[in-house]
Amino acid sequence: MKKKTSKLATIKRLLKYVTSNYKIQLVVVFVSIIISAIVGVIGIEFIKFLIDDFITPLMTAQNPDFTDLFNVICMMALVYLAGVIATYTYNRIMITIAQGTLQRIRKELFDHMQKLPIRYFDSRPHGEIMSVYTNDVDTLEQMITQSIPQVLSALITMVTVLVSMFATNIYLTLVVLGMVVIMIFVSKYLGGNSSKFFVKQQEDIGKINGYIEEMMEGQKVVKVFNYEEESKDRFDDLNEALCESNAKANAYANILMPCIMNIGNLGYVLVAVIGGMLSVHNILTIGSIAAFLQFVKAFTNPLGQVSQQMNFIIMALAGSERIFALIDEEVEVDDGYVTLVNAKMEDGKIVESKERTGMWAWKHPHQDGRITYTRLRGQVEFENVQFGYEENKRILHDITLAAKEGQKVSFVGATGAGKTTITNLINRFYDIQEGKIRYDRINIQKIKKDDLRRSLGMVLQDTSLFTGTIKDNIRYGKLDATDEEIIEAAKLSNADQFIRKLPKGYDTEITGNGEGLSQGQRQLLSIARAALNNPPVLILDEATSSIDTRTEKIVQEGMDKLMKGRTVFVIAHRLSTIRNSDLIMVLDHGRIIERGNHEELIAKKGTYYGLYTGAIEID
Repeated sequence: MKKKTSKLATIKRLLKYVTSNYKIQLVVVFVSIIISAIVGVIGIEFIKFLIDDFITPLMTAQNPDFTDLFNVICMMALVYLAGVIATYTYNRIMITIAQGTLQRIRKELFDHMQKLPIRYFDSRPHGEIMSVYTNDVDTLEQMITQSIPQVLSALITMVTVLVSMFATNIYLTLVVLGMVVIMIFVSKYLGGNSSKFFVKQQEDIGKINGYIEEMMEGQKVVKVFNYEEESKDRFDDLNEALCESNAKANAYANILMPCIMNIGNLGYVLVAVIGGMLSVHNILTIGSIAAFLQFVKAFTNPLGQVSQQMNFIIMALAGSERIFALIDEEVEVDDGYVTLVNAKMEDGKIVESKERTGMWAWKHPHQDGRITYTRLRGQVEFENVQFGYEENKRILHDITLAAKEGQKVSFVGATGAGKTTITNLINRFYDIQEGKIRYDRINIQKIKKDDLRRSLGMVLQDTSLFTGTIKDNIRYGKLDATDEEIIEAAKLSNADQFIRKLPKGYDTEITGNGEGLSQGQRQLLSIARAALNNPPVLILDEATSSIDTRTEKIVQEGMDKLMKGRTVFVIAHRLSTIRNSDLIMVLDHGRIIERGNHEELIAKKGTYYGLYTGAIEID
């Protein structure tokens, strides 16, 4: 995540989300809150009026007439009803505003996440990112629907009550303000400590969510290596940290309200005593004292509510900082201008076509206004490429290679030698620091990333399937593909046979990354997806390393069909699968130490020979 911004900047930014689409609704809310607060003050003033002008005279009257008293009470009932309606109105509208705002934030988060580079996801626990969508966004709901309206209502109520108190008696008002000063100091101390631990609580929740997500994904590994106790110990440490921050945050938060209320009660007693003394000297009436005591409650209670809600606001602001940090992450830069277009031959030249022709070309605009077209063939060249995931730590050194159209190029070497890194560079998941990579003799940094990746197909060791039908998962390779094209791709990849045996065939629903399907079946679907895309360049990253030998034959047959007529880059642990490669690169610590076809490398009796004969272990 990026460096945190100031609380004020976060509040301003958050207010833009709330106010941008709900200006009229917020005006209604503000007016409703004012009405609700004024009704509360009128109700207190009514007590003074009721006692001094009605109850006291009626107590001494010989023939009391309650008609006027009844009429006044009915009138106040209507006033209170207006207050109830106003309170209901602003609470109901704030729920709508909150849900609309959260919907917008989630959408913006997800839309922005799609634009982030692979580097971002490779360097962060996925569970921690998920925590932003769930826990951090949910804290905003509490703040928008409850905390902000309550704080605003409390402030308006306190202002109106304070004016009424000064109008009633200035001396009693000064006593109340003295108690308020004490409340503010107590609130600042307890609230400050509480907010500090609420912020840490948000961070600890993100960490524990990230760890749980890792353990769920790696549950088989945990059990195979008997890592249960160690994983529980690690979880206990994270859980203990969360428990501690949560306990401290809530300890301060929970004693804040009682402290404020008891200080308010002390002020209430002082006002009652002093008010009684003033009443004895006929400075205040009984009605004024009764009303003022209610003013004390009406003034100190909102102050306690504000102190209590500040904890939720601070927690929500901490969540907002994490939300905005994700939204502010730099998106994947794409400064390419060469695009992939449908093409056709016309008078011996390649020209752009508005219809699908089965032929693709690179559309290359030049500074002088010319536009040239280069047919998509799948030639890939590396020229003195150097790369490191960190600027000062190189992974690849002086990588130079040329894959001609239709060639099969394979990479072998120990884990960490740089095989997968090379394929990541072809896709421009990462950009190189030095050297050049050319695709059909065009520098790939000039090609728009979407168009570049559209021309490439990938079959990875770890397949990624999504909730939906078999048909939907294959269609990821080409979103507008017809059912016939999907079936044809499945037949090409040898997946059709097992798909037809499923309960609903191509319409069978799968969940949980293909639960219920074998690793080989999932891999066949991945191959079918790539076949549907029909790319000129194919990358196979250890696609058969995690399946058994029998299944491998079926998968390999599907891949062999897919590889025909394409430029193919293969990363394989099983050297038997790359014997027929046109070019084999042996990598060691990011350098190509041997290159040639199988026979040439065997004749050299170097590293490849040792790997192939078993004299050297591949890892």
